[in-house]
Amino acid sequence: MSPGELGGAVPGLDAAISLQRPGFSLDVDLAAEPGEVLAVLGPNGAGKSTLLGVLAGLLRPDAGHVRVGGTVVTDTATGVHVPAHRRGVGLLAQQALLFPHLSAVGNVAFGPRAAGVPRREAERRARELLADVDVAPLADRRPAQMSGGQQQRVALARALAPGPGLLLLDEPLAALDVDATPAMRSLLRRMIRDAKQTAVLVTHSALDALVLADRVVVLTGGEVVEQGPTRDVLTRPRSPFTARIAGLDLVPGTACAQGLCTEDRTVVSGRNDGATVPGERAVAVFPPSAVAVYAEPPHGSPRNLLPIRLAAVEPRGDVVRLRAGAVDGGPEWVDGLAADVTPAAVADLEAEPGAALWFVVKATEVSIHAASS
Repeated sequence: MSPGELGGAVPGLDAAISLQRPGFSLDVDLAAEPGEVLAVLGPNGAGKSTLLGVLAGLLRPDAGHVRVGGTVVTDTATGVHVPAHRRGVGLLAQQALLFPHLSAVGNVAFGPRAAGVPRREAERRARELLADVDVAPLADRRPAQMSGGQQQRVALARALAPGPGLLLLDEPLAALDVDATPAMRSLLRRMIRDAKQTAVLVTHSALDALVLADRVVVLTGGEVVEQGPTRDVLTRPRSPFTARIAGLDLVPGTACAQGLCTEDRTVVSGRNDGATVPGERAVAVFPPSAVAVYAEPPHGSPRNLLPIRLAAVEPRGDVVRLRAGAVDGGPEWVDGLAADVTPAAVADLEAEPGAALWFVVKATEVSIHAASS
């Protein structure tokens, strides 16, 4: 049973949503082509869960519409609001939330049975899906007899069993342990791609977005601040949040002839992407691995020299991340910038929180491109 089999061809998604709550507003337009996976990223409080609630039919927007394929499931102008259990939307959340009194096959067969599929056919389909997610031997076990990773596999099969036109993935890997996560991520990719499933993925993980999503939408304060193909957004971030989850350093400012000019008139030299013109809002982006750290300002080839006060030392496997803080009277935008160095370099620098150091980045390692609105 492919996505949409209970209700037609594989649909896409079109939504324009406006919702007001005390101290918060959501104003979002988004779309997904049939079979496309759209990742929604954003900091806590950005509106990601509220967006999923509206798409699922659990929340009514103040204005706007939601269309799944050619079916209008929400339209405030005409009063249409299809309830959650009838709109052909599946949900896979952080917690499996399986019915504790039902076996794995009973959990998976529940959706098709609720849609009127005969019991024998629903159970046959359930066992096929349990085999697809590699837990066929657990078909007759109840959730309490399964590990967290096994429960999440059953939950994925249950979400797919009714052939939903739209699959909502609410941080489905966040509650798994580190050993179970890679296998579940690969399974999600295989199942979604093989089924050509249209899906919306909410995640805080750049890796999840890169592996699973075709496009990315970034929410901040209830609004879309950037969007585009996944790799483009994560390698060319235009907002501080996106840069942070992508593991990159970002400096905001305006484009100038030399690269980027910050609000305090510091010039950050870099390579312009060709799409920015002097005076436009822009960002300078570079990886922490491109940052050299010195106890004294060096001399030589064109570089960006940034005085910093060391705020934190963070061991990360084979490297150590040095986190910058602003020096007295120095630029405030250096706060939070990171440099990845070897443990030997940390020892040579005698790098301890509070130490005065210099972050140095070659202009060739810095990319300048337009900022988010």
